[in-house]
Amino acid sequence: MSAEGIPAPLSDALLRASTVDRLLLASDYDGCIAPIVSRPQDAVGLPESIEALRAAARLDRTAVAVVSGRALSDLAALSGLTNDPITLVGSHGSEFDTGFGQPVTAAQQQLLDRIIDDFESIAAEFDGVTVEVKPVSTTLHVRNATPADAAAALDRARLGPARWDGIETTEGKAVIELAVIETSKGRALDLLRDRTGADVVIYLGDDVTDEKAFAHLRHDHDISIKVGPGDTAAQYRIGDPADVAAVLEFVAAHRREALG
Repeated sequence: MSAEGIPAPLSDALLRASTVDRLLLASDYDGCIAPIVSRPQDAVGLPESIEALRAAARLDRTAVAVVSGRALSDLAALSGLTNDPITLVGSHGSEFDTGFGQPVTAAQQQLLDRIIDDFESIAAEFDGVTVEVKPVSTTLHVRNATPADAAAALDRARLGPARWDGIETTEGKAVIELAVIETSKGRALDLLRDRTGADVVIYLGDDVTDEKAFAHLRHDHDISIKVGPGDTAAQYRIGDPADVAAVLEFVAAHRREALG
């Protein structure tokens, strides 16, 4: 381990990335910038991570983004990053500050209403199961249910609305989310790379949904970092949100040095 608590191979890669002409530093929110909590509305970012993101965003030729499964308005409110030069991307990469990557039709809105009704029926049957409604998707949370109830609720969703035509299903840690438009954190990173002209992208993520982002990175020079346990396509792994803060602080500090 390096002095900063970052694995040596990762710190070496971050040092190299800090010297490129244009850098994009991006991260998931829950499980990375903010620790996982039982109530999603209580997920507050670690102060060290928030300040490191702000410090990096103030540097020349350095773009910073937070890419989350949360609705954009929810992400903005929880992170407090609304008045900073940081790009916030919600709804698993489909919701930008300029709107959605594709328009939502009246038929898709009706389909979303059907999903909400079905998920609320499921939640009513199982203690600890809750529904989160977003602009183009709806999420069934089972983190606070018993293991048996969580499994039953998820199966109901998988065998029910997840099989309807026009549905895109995303599963994560103790959640299943059904969207009525295509969502992908990987495509969001592609768009951000194009917008910023980034030579290198650094991305941190902890969930199954972040694998789409890792898959879109160019592993010959981009840096993908998995936070926590689990199978992953990422090149590097760190332990928890405290380690995320260390990585973000490391990048911000060495990027500042590299830019002089």
